[in-house]
Amino acid sequence: MSDASDMDISGIVEKIRGGKTSLGIEFGSTRIKAVLIDDNYNTIASGDYQWASHLEDGLWSYSIEEIWKGLQSAYGAMAWDVNQAYGIELTRVGHIGFSAMMHGYLAFDKDGELLVPFRTWQNTNTHEAHLKLSDLFQYNIPERWSIAHLYQAVLNKEEHVGKVAYFTTLAGYVHWKLTGKKVLGVGDASGMFPIDPTTHTWEKELLAKFSALPEVAAQPWKIEDLLPEPLVAGTPAGELTAEGAKLLDPSGKLQPGIVLAPPEGDAGTGMVATNSVRVRTGNVSAGTSIFAMVVLEKKLARLHPEVDLVTTPAGDLAGMSHANNFTSDLNAWVGLFGEFAKAIDQPVNTGALYGTLFRLAISDQADANAGGLLNYPFRSGEFLAGLEEGRPLFARSPEARMNLANFMRAQLFSAFSPVKIGMDVMTKDEEVKVDSLVGHGGIFTTPKVAQKILAAAFDTPIKVMTTAAEGGAWGMAVLADYLWHTPWPLDEYLDQRVFKDAQSVTETPDPKDVEGFEDFFARFQAGLAIEKSAVRNIDLESK
Repeated sequence: MSDASDMDISGIVEKIRGGKTSLGIEFGSTRIKAVLIDDNYNTIASGDYQWASHLEDGLWSYSIEEIWKGLQSAYGAMAWDVNQAYGIELTRVGHIGFSAMMHGYLAFDKDGELLVPFRTWQNTNTHEAHLKLSDLFQYNIPERWSIAHLYQAVLNKEEHVGKVAYFTTLAGYVHWKLTGKKVLGVGDASGMFPIDPTTHTWEKELLAKFSALPEVAAQPWKIEDLLPEPLVAGTPAGELTAEGAKLLDPSGKLQPGIVLAPPEGDAGTGMVATNSVRVRTGNVSAGTSIFAMVVLEKKLARLHPEVDLVTTPAGDLAGMSHANNFTSDLNAWVGLFGEFAKAIDQPVNTGALYGTLFRLAISDQADANAGGLLNYPFRSGEFLAGLEEGRPLFARSPEARMNLANFMRAQLFSAFSPVKIGMDVMTKDEEVKVDSLVGHGGIFTTPKVAQKILAAAFDTPIKVMTTAAEGGAWGMAVLADYLWHTPWPLDEYLDQRVFKDAQSVTETPDPKDVEGFEDFFARFQAGLAIEKSAVRNIDLESK
């Protein structure tokens, strides 16, 4: 794989004009990114849009206006990149695919009108639904899952519930509006309601159990009629309509008729971007949230609230440890140091700022256990830690060794600590075997640092590939390209085409780092009472 700058420009122009391209657009928690690739999986253009969730009536949300403004801005920036780099207008794309942060709740009435503001995966107000459904199904239904949001609304007797005619995820919503198709990639679907890994559709027995609940039976709808149709990777999922083309590209230059891939979740695109769809492979996707996922050889022996059971885009069962919080607190601290640099008239560009601070965390100035410092990165609630809400918090004992290197090490250690809880359940309690574990996401852009710390957290070698920083948008573009190669199983397609010549770097765990992380992790768990006290005593919203 090579950068577009290394390629023959005229060759790229020919591919763009000939439609030998695939476009992936992913809605992350803090960024919407559009990536255009050619038929050799090189990124030839990209664009993005920064955004952030906000509290609406006490729940984390993004407005419908933000969704479309962000999508159009990211696409427009990518199309501008094409024009600037290659001197042509983008009017056609070979295939398109949309992906987004999984779970959450977008509910619509029979006229397609949104009934309540979008409720994102960050919300943990669905604890009662999680407990009741997990017990009823004997299958873990996390708080952020779409069915938990719907059922909690039923339990709360919310006024809108009787009007629901359709509900879906963010990726499913965007895809629906651009194609008219109420479908969902099976991986994203598996975060709405449990999927049968043999039929690759909803678990019929669990649908029946849900429908039999008295409060559900009293509703004017049937759950089967509210859900989108799950589709495995490689299935054509509709065409871009004329209205959809205008919605995506208000300039009117993009032509309709483009075939779309099934819309996927960020877990699925993360698996694709790291070539981790084969059994006993795994990946760690790190962004605003973080999850560690392993494709399972068989179902887990017991119900574990700490582990989600989802599927790959091909429909194979995977176990996932998901933490709601990862980089938000870390980014806030780095931003503070950036403000200090500006205050002394020594501004530092963002890349250099992150790189300098991150490298300190693995320098000789840092103690293996972060010098006794402690940090909690919880901006929002965290099921794995037993928190309905979050309060970012830094603490230390009077004798802790407070220096910048230890401070940054504590920040990175704490960011990886919540996801370790569920991963330990899989590898230690259930003895799940992992042949390879790949890290991806922007945090791995700084060489070695996050990779080395993650290796210590999981006590396993961590591989980072050349596509690590591209993340989900690139992975979604690859899934769009897969529409041309469906005679191949997805794992073979990735092995033999996409990653045939991919380069990677592997970091093995350092015993001292492993010991230091375990010491920090023990203090992290013991000190959770501090975090819980902060939740009780610090208001969620500033007055």
